[in-house]
Amino acid sequence: MSPPLPMRRRRHRRSPVAAIVVVGVILIFGALAASRNLAGFGTDSAFDPPGSSRTVAAPTAPVAVATAPVAAAAARAALAGLETKPWASAAGYDRVGDFGDAWDDVDRNGCDTRNDILARDLQGIRRAANCKVLSGTLVSPYSGARVDFVKGERTSELVQIDHVVALADSWRTGAQQLSRAQRILLANDPLELLAVDGASNDRKGSQDAAYWLPESTGYHCAYVTRQIQVKAKYHLWVTGSERAAMARVLASCP
Repeated sequence: MSPPLPMRRRRHRRSPVAAIVVVGVILIFGALAASRNLAGFGTDSAFDPPGSSRTVAAPTAPVAVATAPVAAAAARAALAGLETKPWASAAGYDRVGDFGDAWDDVDRNGCDTRNDILARDLQGIRRAANCKVLSGTLVSPYSGARVDFVKGERTSELVQIDHVVALADSWRTGAQQLSRAQRILLANDPLELLAVDGASNDRKGSQDAAYWLPESTGYHCAYVTRQIQVKAKYHLWVTGSERAAMARVLASCP
């Protein structure tokens, strides 16, 4: 007797109603996911401080594209919330007396802030046992310049740690009203700090966005956004010319 033929599975046609239900469920879950990603300035990953411990799942391409205008809109809204006032007097400003030593170990992790930021922003770093960064490579966000950093008396200054809102500018725009402890936190806040090429940092000095922007025009949006974040976080104000300059930059952001 020949073996029995395998049974052929019957094909079941999907009901049009079932198909509509499935599509509806997918759209609902998609909308919920998008709403979480587009929640605004406080939750968008583009606005998290570098080194933040918050874990963000990699978004799908459509969500990533959709969040870009929301981020720019959130930055404009945050700028609108900052007070506009003229500079306060800079008389009596003292970098160490008002903002503490450069650099402190405010997070008590055993490394001073400079080495924390070097370790965060440089690639291919080599560290000593005491956590000091001995070498690494920086691509400066301000100029795009590549700097091969080597710790040393004549070479360390080729990479500098910039206060995104210059401390002298923060002093003129409300930091005088903070306690010294708060000012020390400001001066060592990772949100406020970037490793950059020394030449760019020297050119910037204590100027605000009305008088200086990075050479790399592609970094203007991120730079101004971080300044706004810092000023909002520490309740600093902006001058009229600074606000206008920031608004011009944000108007050109994605």
